[in-house]
Amino acid sequence: MKKIERLISIVMILLQKEVVSASEFSRLFNVTKRTIQRDMEALSYTNIPIYAEYGAEGGYALMEGYKFDKRLLNHNDIENILVALGGFEGLITNQEVQMTIQKIKGMTSKDIFPKLDLSFYDWVGRSQIKEEILFIKKAIENNWLLKFEYVNQTGNITYRVVEPYKLHLSEMRWYLIGYSVEREDYRTFKLTRIINIQKDGFFVPRSEKEFKDEKKHNVQQNVVSVQLAIDVAVRDQFIERYGKNAVTKVDTRSYLATIELPENQFAYQFIAGFGNKVKIMKPKGFVSKYLNFLEDAMKLYK
Repeated sequence: MKKIERLISIVMILLQKEVVSASEFSRLFNVTKRTIQRDMEALSYTNIPIYAEYGAEGGYALMEGYKFDKRLLNHNDIENILVALGGFEGLITNQEVQMTIQKIKGMTSKDIFPKLDLSFYDWVGRSQIKEEILFIKKAIENNWLLKFEYVNQTGNITYRVVEPYKLHLSEMRWYLIGYSVEREDYRTFKLTRIINIQKDGFFVPRSEKEFKDEKKHNVQQNVVSVQLAIDVAVRDQFIERYGKNAVTKVDTRSYLATIELPENQFAYQFIAGFGNKVKIMKPKGFVSKYLNFLEDAMKLYK
């Protein structure tokens, strides 16, 4: 745990408890009592009124006026955090998330009945990937080097050794962002394309500045502006994904959608998923490639 995370945790714990001893903090964060003392000094410098109580039952505490009158989060703040955590819990449930939810609930004496609710379909695939997510999360926390086979978009299988740094959820898909030893650069791996993932020793983490330099490592795909004739039945899906400005009404049942798409199989699969509710109007080159995609698919049934 980083120092800033530990400091925030200390304040949250003191908001809930009257007095907490240095020994208890030391055991909780797996650091020395001297480190806890330095943490308390750092918090005092930020004008958080922490004081020490001496004796057998002594420890650290917050001044009562600060605890009750200047609470860091109000009831609405806590409610919003719980909504977000509840949604995350629907995607991946572990003991840490559940403990965090209980801690946040303990920061207010009021009953919480959120006015906003998040829910996700509990697909079988999503449930089964949870174990893999927890394994990778543990690898990131403990600096485990990972090895696995990876199936790319064209079906080619490669062997990878990766330093894991971050798990990323994009819409319905989970990705691992890490440093590929073979490619000597950062890469993003879709979790469902990873096979036989295993621990392969340890690694020394690279600098955060190097990792956060996303522009240096992200590969931009070429995209084209595509105009689609769409039926009113699928209008909502285009508005949800691309916004109202991307969709123009033609008549009661017909609309035009102008969106940007990459010229690859994923874009063609996206359009094909709408069946006869969507027709590509232009550009002609995109239409031609899409028809080739459909013809290749039809060959499987001839």
